[in-house]
Amino acid sequence: MAILVDKNSKVMVQGITGGAGKFHTERMLAYGTNIVGGSTPGKGGQEVHGKPVFDTVAECVENTGADVSVIFLPARFVKEAAIEAVRAGIRFLVVVPEHIPIHDMLHVRREAVAHGATIIGGNTAGIISPGQANLGIMPDIAFKPGRVGTVSRSGSITYYVADTLTQSGYGETTCVGLGGDPVLGSTFDEILLKFEEDDATKAVVMCGEIGGVYEERATDAIRQMKTPVLAMIGGVYAPPGKRMGHAGAIVEGKMGTAQDKLDALAEAGAHPCKTFSDIPKTLAKLGV
Repeated sequence: MAILVDKNSKVMVQGITGGAGKFHTERMLAYGTNIVGGSTPGKGGQEVHGKPVFDTVAECVENTGADVSVIFLPARFVKEAAIEAVRAGIRFLVVVPEHIPIHDMLHVRREAVAHGATIIGGNTAGIISPGQANLGIMPDIAFKPGRVGTVSRSGSITYYVADTLTQSGYGETTCVGLGGDPVLGSTFDEILLKFEEDDATKAVVMCGEIGGVYEERATDAIRQMKTPVLAMIGGVYAPPGKRMGHAGAIVEGKMGTAQDKLDALAEAGAHPCKTFSDIPKTLAKLGV
């Protein structure tokens, strides 16, 4: 099993004729992702790697049955593209570009909620259900089918956690990149509850970072879950007032520190892990 995407997902690429769109479409196809087409305004009728290109998302959905989309477009075009997608019937959307204007993502989030769609990103490496589908820019070498789900704000940490799970024999059901921008399409709690509904996922590794309140928002969901949640927070030694990598990773005074987040998650029932090697040790103790 998997969450959000699997081998049956019908995936389209918005911006498929651009440099990044072409390159990553080829990678995703090579992995076995069921890409059915793409869209670029004014480029309808062309083909990219044997897949049809349409002028609009609605045309792609009508002709191919696409229900998932990956966006490879400059940040300034994401708002229009994402809203076009959810209004055309796309129910899961991966927004890869970073530095999307905050108000644009607020509009996108509102449209997604209104249409019952799920969005991850912006600034996400994507999502992978190992052996079934790889959407975005995930390097598939780190991933192997298994029984542990992961959700992280950082692409790099996603890869390291997956490699740790793979090397220790656990493997992964689905690995979700929430994204590193300040305003995101999905939150930790929403993704955690989707893992809770997946019988194949026996535990979830949640990887947060300094800044914002997305991790603290997950506490209510963790209290509801029977599936064990392991928690890591990047930026334990980050100095206040210093942004660390992601646009959303900045500590203001005592708000958003790594230790505060770990304390809140542990109080809710999560199992803190300070290093990658702690993950398989904790899973073994939990009998996963």
